[in-house]
Amino acid sequence: MLKHMGVVLLASASIMASCAVQAQAQVTTQGTAPALSVTPAETLERQGLTVMVDQNQFSPIFFDEKNAGIQIVLHGERIATDGAIRLNPTPEQWDPVPAFVSRARGTEPNQIVVRSAYKDQNLAYRVKVTAEGDGFRIAVDLDQPLPAALAGKAGFNLDFLPTSYFGKTYLMDTAPGLFPRHPTGPMAKDGSGDPTPLASGGKSITLSPEDPLTRVTITSDAGGLALYDARNRAQNGWFVVRSLIAAGAKENAVVWHVRPNVVKDWVRPPVVSFNQAGYTPGRAKVALIETDPHGTPPGEAELVRLAADGTRQSVLRAAVAPRGRWMRYNYAAFDFSQVREPGIYAIAYGGQVTNPFRIAADAYDRIWQTSLDTFIAEQMDHVGIREQYRVWSAPSHLDDARQAPPNHVHFDGYKMGPNLDSPFKPGEHIPGLNVGGFQDAGDYDIQTPQNAQVVRDLAWGRELYGLDWDETSVDEAARAVEIRKPDGKQDSVQQIRHGVLQLLAQYKVFGHAIVGIIDPVQRQYAHLGDAGSQTDNLTYDASLGTSERNGGSSGAQDDRWAFTTDLPANNLAVVGALAAASRALADSDPTMAAEAWDAAKILWGRYQKGPIKSGDGRDDSGTPWSADGANVGATVEMLITSKGERVYADRLRALMPVITKNFAWVRASAVRALPFMDAKYRAALVPLVRQTKVKMDEEAAKNPFGVPISEGGWAGSHQVVEFGSTAFLMHKAFPEIIGTDYTLNAIDYVLGRHPANNLSLVSTVGTASKLIGYGHNRADYGFIPGGLVPGVLIVKPDFPELKTEWPFLWFENEYTVATTSAYILAANAAIEATKETR
Repeated sequence: MLKHMGVVLLASASIMASCAVQAQAQVTTQGTAPALSVTPAETLERQGLTVMVDQNQFSPIFFDEKNAGIQIVLHGERIATDGAIRLNPTPEQWDPVPAFVSRARGTEPNQIVVRSAYKDQNLAYRVKVTAEGDGFRIAVDLDQPLPAALAGKAGFNLDFLPTSYFGKTYLMDTAPGLFPRHPTGPMAKDGSGDPTPLASGGKSITLSPEDPLTRVTITSDAGGLALYDARNRAQNGWFVVRSLIAAGAKENAVVWHVRPNVVKDWVRPPVVSFNQAGYTPGRAKVALIETDPHGTPPGEAELVRLAADGTRQSVLRAAVAPRGRWMRYNYAAFDFSQVREPGIYAIAYGGQVTNPFRIAADAYDRIWQTSLDTFIAEQMDHVGIREQYRVWSAPSHLDDARQAPPNHVHFDGYKMGPNLDSPFKPGEHIPGLNVGGFQDAGDYDIQTPQNAQVVRDLAWGRELYGLDWDETSVDEAARAVEIRKPDGKQDSVQQIRHGVLQLLAQYKVFGHAIVGIIDPVQRQYAHLGDAGSQTDNLTYDASLGTSERNGGSSGAQDDRWAFTTDLPANNLAVVGALAAASRALADSDPTMAAEAWDAAKILWGRYQKGPIKSGDGRDDSGTPWSADGANVGATVEMLITSKGERVYADRLRALMPVITKNFAWVRASAVRALPFMDAKYRAALVPLVRQTKVKMDEEAAKNPFGVPISEGGWAGSHQVVEFGSTAFLMHKAFPEIIGTDYTLNAIDYVLGRHPANNLSLVSTVGTASKLIGYGHNRADYGFIPGGLVPGVLIVKPDFPELKTEWPFLWFENEYTVATTSAYILAANAAIEATKETR
């Protein structure tokens, strides 16, 4: 904290909350409090403590996501997860996980019983979680004693969040220990790579006895306890408390008594959320205040202006307007729209003062450029990326790619059916794919539909908003990219060209788009750091030994696999991207523009002669990428590029039933077609836009933030930015129906006005932003400037979460390249929207 002239300016509301809670904990001791009780949502609750019992299940695709089994929310933080039988002391992500069978109220008061099973291992069991004293009891009953193969392996695990315990101590019975900041062992000496316990053998363990906010004691009735640091096995591991299940045990095979310390009358401090980039003078300015229902929050807030000498001036003191309850918190709004004077401001509420923000005409002038010149540049594949002294990556994946085998389901979800749709044999090198493209996310794969979206988004950005920006040099021939080195060429055009290189390469090799290119094995997939070192960049030669090299070949099977299924939805997404790119590249690279246009025409023509048969691969079955919906988008791009040629206009009219049925997914494309269509087409869209407004208002009314908030297994910032950019397109076409509030609410959300905390979800954008993310550098607890994280996840049933210091929850923290290109559109739409209110 910084203290100056009596003013406390805190880096974010989450820090404000932490400091206030620590102060409260110092002066408050635990006293008698109501025991846990079962809620209608089947959690166990008391003030300051929530126990979730399998409301969130293990994933059937990604298995262990650290959001399953028994979980503990203590003093507003989810500190423990994955309470379940596991078959390893420190299981990795794709190790076996139990399948959820059922959850029901138990026969004892305040008891939840969950049934689970490992079907392949012939292990079925139930876990009874029962309120007990000032905590709860966990009892595990097996249907049958452990199979012999699982004896000495199966045990009950509960994982604890490392960042909640770094630098703190523990007691195993009375023996003291320290939670390490960095995993340093101990490890088994048998070559297995398995961690051994930090401590073991005791019947009781207390985590962080010195900290009343994170102190938890676990006592075991049968068998000893062990504490592991699973980060020794994988960087995304947690601290694991474990009890082995004894051979022959059945009833009460494991019995734990769990006692989380709960500070008496604990109340979560308010979170004051606002746009961290600030506000333009003329636009609406509404901060949202998130409060604990157990508290009595103040009824008014104050806006203060900060002077050069650090003093503050009260500018506005006003009552806050209740916004009701959403999930587990109450909300109120502080409206300071009347304040228009440029300056630096902060909000005082409940004895705390937020971090500063600006009111200025240029508040949003630099909110998207870093996403383009740094994040998207860092995600470029098949090139080396340098930023002054820093090397983000050496040239990467120059050995792309080998043909993936048939009838294979990849651990990351890619599918290859019985037909390869390829002239290459399984395992054979495919020449020509080691150019262009973007690594999709925090992993290192090229997902073709997402690459197509980036190309289309940047082409749209050029046409709609200019995207005039040059901070990066791109030399494709030298495979060299330099950030902070302008080369006189527009960064957006160079990125469009880089994406098109990969899309055209696929077309030239196969005659169609492919699903994508990805690492073949899990160990390689889990690579963290420089993409250029993920492979040896030498083409695989089966005649060579594993460590042999011969010229540009080697015997290492580290070349990525190409999943080559010919899927209509992917082809049509690529059609749209190539058609849009041909417009964007017409001046700078007319040869590539012509190639893109010719390929788009051929691919588009394949799907206009009858019903489109959907495929069975990744990104081909969901609504946004359904073949019919993708056909609308592709046809609109062909229409725009051809400047309204009749064949495309007629086809778009014929697709009106698809547009009507799927308007929520295709409305951005449908509206972009308006300048090239007749009045009848526009008239057909009017009722659809009116219906959309009703649905948008209904969706916005479900929460205080005025945007659609995902409640699925992946947080929804992508959904929010697309909501904002699409709403602005509809506003420009139908200003009498759609206003600018949707777009401004969306940019407010991703730049800080969201649940859980008030950090900007775009790293380095705004005063306080998400500075620990799930990118290529996540093992260093770092960030990639300009990347947009998924944001706030709703941990079922009602807990909004965005971990600020733990990077390894991808569903909250993983940057993706298409989400960030979608943000560039939304940011520019918001900039244009503010011009209308100046």
